[in-house]
Amino acid sequence: MPRLDLALTATLPADADAATLAGRVWRPDLGGPAVVTLRGGQVVDVTRSFPTSRDLCENADPAAALRAADGETIGSLADILANTPVDGRDPNRPWLLSPLDLQAVKAAGVTFAVSMLERVIEEKARGNPAAAATIREEIGKLIGDDLSKLKPGSPEAMHLKEVLIKQGAWSQYLEVGIGPDAEIFTKAPPMSTVGTGADAGLHPASSWNNPEPEIVLIVASDGRIVGATLGNDVNLRDVEGRSALLLGKAKDNNAAAAVGPFIRLFDAGFTLDHVRRTTVTLTVEGEDGFRLEGSSSIARISRDPADLAAQMIGPHHQYPDGAALYLGTMFAPIKDRDAPGGGFTHKYGDIVTIAAPELGSLVNRMKRTDACAPWTYGASHLMRHLAGRGLL
Repeated sequence: MPRLDLALTATLPADADAATLAGRVWRPDLGGPAVVTLRGGQVVDVTRSFPTSRDLCENADPAAALRAADGETIGSLADILANTPVDGRDPNRPWLLSPLDLQAVKAAGVTFAVSMLERVIEEKARGNPAAAATIREEIGKLIGDDLSKLKPGSPEAMHLKEVLIKQGAWSQYLEVGIGPDAEIFTKAPPMSTVGTGADAGLHPASSWNNPEPEIVLIVASDGRIVGATLGNDVNLRDVEGRSALLLGKAKDNNAAAAVGPFIRLFDAGFTLDHVRRTTVTLTVEGEDGFRLEGSSSIARISRDPADLAAQMIGPHHQYPDGAALYLGTMFAPIKDRDAPGGGFTHKYGDIVTIAAPELGSLVNRMKRTDACAPWTYGASHLMRHLAGRGLL
């Protein structure tokens, strides 16, 4: 049976000693969350300098400001990681949280050609995984499976759109995949994301679903991209496949937005160009012995990360507390798990590991949304806590 194991070396980036990492920890001794950084394997509470993760990311130079901040050492990362999974947790000792707090949580959809085709297939299958294989073959014959060199919104893309319309094969997913406008949607409310080691939620109404391993950009309120982390944009394929108008039900559920383990802030050693070259890997290990592996290369994204951020925030869309933006994934699992032709879907108890050398690893166990810890701590609770600490 797979275990939810938060190994220290796997959690951190390969070059952790050179990385500027920001996170959040629950402090039972104070009855609330703390903004933290890592120094020499120790977790340092810097909340007196930055009451929220949002405040840190709004700084003119977040990485430099975090390195210079004074703080209180609250324990080793190894000990805090060991106490993070809910099974066996000592509620009197600190544990790791999602690194996000007040930021809006947004996501970009259909940003890779492979995932675009899978969304078209979902739509055509009307939520029926048994029909997906046949439709996948038909769509592939019509438009091919390599659209990675097609620039969205370009004359070539618009010509392809005209051809597909004439053939009766146009789809709303092709519109956002190769058209001028990106799909940007709200993934989850601020304060609702879960971190590494937490249970992640699957709505029990779904019988066809999958993880989506992604990089998450951290964007300040003025549009600056200041860092990145990992995310799992848990997706209910059958729900979205029935109707794109059910996107909220397919995406925004209890514990269905996993983010972490830390925000890696941009500095001389880690920039947006590093993100553009990153490959995100995925492993799913089931209690039934099933194992699935995959990857998503940001180098093959159809829309540049900076363009996606610019479509999310600007003169027409403001986020005064900044935003976190899931960039989308090229990974769409089709490996049969049970019956031939049935494709992949999660089972409760699956351990999902999303990793990248530059960002570490995000590990979650899949459970029913109503079996995950309920979301009870919101922005009002955080403000009262910070006021009680004299930090507001």
